[in-house]
Amino acid sequence: MNIHWHRRDLRVSDNRALAEAAENGAVLPVFVLDPGVLDHAGSPRVAFLLGALESLREEYRELGGDLLVVRGDPREELPRIADEQEADAIYWNRDYSGLAAERDSEVRLALDDAGVSRAAYHDALCHEPGSIRTNKGEHYSVFTYFWKKWRDREKDDPFDAPDEGTVAAVDDRGEIPTLADLEFEDPEAEIPPAGTDEARRRLRDFCEDAIFRYAEDRDYPARGGTSRLSPHLKYGTIGIREVWQATEEAAERAEGDPSDYDEEGTEAASVREYQSQLAWREFYAHVLSARPDVVTRNYKSYENDIDWRDDPEALQAWKEGRTGYPIVDAAMRQLREEAYMHNRLRMVVASFLTKDLLLDWREGYDWFREKLVDHDTANDTGGWQWAASTGTDAQPYFRIFNPMTQGERYDSDCEFIKEYVPELADAYPEDVHGWHELAPEERERIAPDYPAPIVDHSERRDEAISMFERARGDD
Repeated sequence: MNIHWHRRDLRVSDNRALAEAAENGAVLPVFVLDPGVLDHAGSPRVAFLLGALESLREEYRELGGDLLVVRGDPREELPRIADEQEADAIYWNRDYSGLAAERDSEVRLALDDAGVSRAAYHDALCHEPGSIRTNKGEHYSVFTYFWKKWRDREKDDPFDAPDEGTVAAVDDRGEIPTLADLEFEDPEAEIPPAGTDEARRRLRDFCEDAIFRYAEDRDYPARGGTSRLSPHLKYGTIGIREVWQATEEAAERAEGDPSDYDEEGTEAASVREYQSQLAWREFYAHVLSARPDVVTRNYKSYENDIDWRDDPEALQAWKEGRTGYPIVDAAMRQLREEAYMHNRLRMVVASFLTKDLLLDWREGYDWFREKLVDHDTANDTGGWQWAASTGTDAQPYFRIFNPMTQGERYDSDCEFIKEYVPELADAYPEDVHGWHELAPEERERIAPDYPAPIVDHSERRDEAISMFERARGDD
């Protein structure tokens, strides 16, 4: 018998290590609830994880087996299970964060000491970190060049699920705990359904319609033009090869030539735009693999330290969606209500925190890690450092999002803003987008329960530029 150790691959189909394990004999699937990993988790992600485990267990039962769930240190639990089950080998798919790499190294040593064979496979990305490099043999720090190589590389086909009867079951399969069992509070947000069936439904619906307008709609939060697959890719309830294959099939049905990368405005171009977002996900994973320190340290170095402010009240106002900048507040409230935030708005609120409030990007990253159901270390560190002008291919420090302009451009009729900021429900769009310019008595008349802006954007923009110039040693 072989053991497959599930981690961020909570699916039966398109799972490389599981397919390899089943190819070499009966396979017992195992998931270890590791306290070392849960220490870094937020309740939305844990809630989604537990739902995904329930769904995964049902999939295995349909194949005549079951999923063994245990709680503890994998360095201890995996050798113990291997011994009890007289397993020949343990298979798993690699993860690429520093925490995962350290854990896996220690697990390998523990299995070696126990005399248990093991095999690890590349699975979570289309292209493994280190496989796409510059001419100097380094990882890419500019996305455009990475994308050109990534899109042209051949992608693997999805892997088949194990055949019925090849999945083993055990008498004591372990109960999937509750959030309370794991000492997590219920999330304040409504958590989306987990599992492969739900992921496939979202993928199918997206590729039948919205993907052909993705380039046009993706930046407008009220249009619902995105796939909302991010939590499923985070936990691997669907495989990346299956997603890629679905987008390729959509490209073949699309109007326009899917191989013409200079053509714009066609359905095929929209499909390519979505595929480029899959490449962004991998770009940041490659960066994290090469530079695991980017979780806590700036990727880009400056001559001097950046003089971030210490302002707990402003940070709390940002977290609560009470900054007086409507698009920022709507986005932050969406995060609290849905454990999700539209991608354009992630950039807006990150720019506001770092360039208007002048607060350290790590404060925002920590809040996202706690509140997002799709928090991914690589994506979030990459996105936050991009907005803070400290990361790879980052926004130049002197290009600063104007939150009022962003709201007017991407939510002109305030449909999104009014959904999440009901205090502004009766306000005219021109008053919402001009909120920062209204006299106090006008704000009191229009929306007495909504706050005035907590900072002046124009003043803070100048301060942000000066702050970065000092860091650069320019003055």
